[in-house]
Amino acid sequence: MDSAIEARGLTKRFGDTVALDGLDLDAPSGKVTAVLGPNGAGKTTLVRSVATLLRPDSGELSVEGIDAVRHPQRVRRAIGLAGQYAAVEPALTGRENLVMVARLFGHRRSAARTAADAVLAQIGLTDAADRLVREYSGGMRRRLDLGASLVGVPRLLLLDEPTTGLDPRSRIELWNAIRDLVASGTDVLLTTQYLDEADQLADHVVIVDHGRTIATGTPNELKGRAGQDMIEIRVRDAADLAAASEVLAPLGTEAPRVDVPARRVAVPVADGTGRLPDAVRVLAEQRIAIDDVGLRRPTLDEVFLALTGRPSSDLDASTDPDNPSSSDAA
Repeated sequence: MDSAIEARGLTKRFGDTVALDGLDLDAPSGKVTAVLGPNGAGKTTLVRSVATLLRPDSGELSVEGIDAVRHPQRVRRAIGLAGQYAAVEPALTGRENLVMVARLFGHRRSAARTAADAVLAQIGLTDAADRLVREYSGGMRRRLDLGASLVGVPRLLLLDEPTTGLDPRSRIELWNAIRDLVASGTDVLLTTQYLDEADQLADHVVIVDHGRTIATGTPNELKGRAGQDMIEIRVRDAADLAAASEVLAPLGTEAPRVDVPARRVAVPVADGTGRLPDAVRVLAEQRIAIDDVGLRRPTLDEVFLALTGRPSSDLDASTDPDNPSSSDAA
């Protein structure tokens, strides 16, 4: 399978900080590849290296078949980059924003307008094209920002935290726009702090930690590596959580995981189908009332915990190295 990105042994230091420590990565063409990792894992440094904004200290990096270290200008002509925050001009209309960007790409006036109209249709903003961007919702601004990165018809689109700060409806709209881009032939590499986003969008997931790749695969493959099925119950009364955890513990291969606000107990089991009736029985014997019980596969959150030893809440709240709140090495 052809690769949109191939990295071999990438290293990058910032003083005493090792941001990339021999990182290897393959992002297949025609797919959405999601890069996940805890704070300081090196995700932003990787994206900035792929975008040729940083030069690796050592290693090999190929982007759309181009040596990114030797030919950064050629790489820049092949990629689009959308950062965490929408970089659009609110005093212009949506169409004017895209025409301006197309002109910066070197298009003549008529070609710029044609390119802008094509992108507006692609991201579903044709009806709002002549409204001022200051009147757009947050989700519409993010879609327009995405469109600005597409005016140059990139072969690879880099998305750094594309839905941070969006409401659920706007996130879904942007997800649909990203799916449409991939269907039309654009390769996508995204970093995200939302594991459900990776589950929704990604065909290929790369988990990095301490500057190295520690796991790769489809979401389902990674869930399989995380271990067993999960029996999950939701008790009617939060006061019964401790008792439910205690009676379910002997059925599992690991200690039960308790979510107090959700009144939920989840326990990993080797034989989910066989253990589910046992779980219902022991809960009934202890007269613990439940509102829900089910059997499911591990989530990407549980994969993350199993592989990194840290919960997904340790994912970056911001991976923008120019944002002072970011803790990812840049």
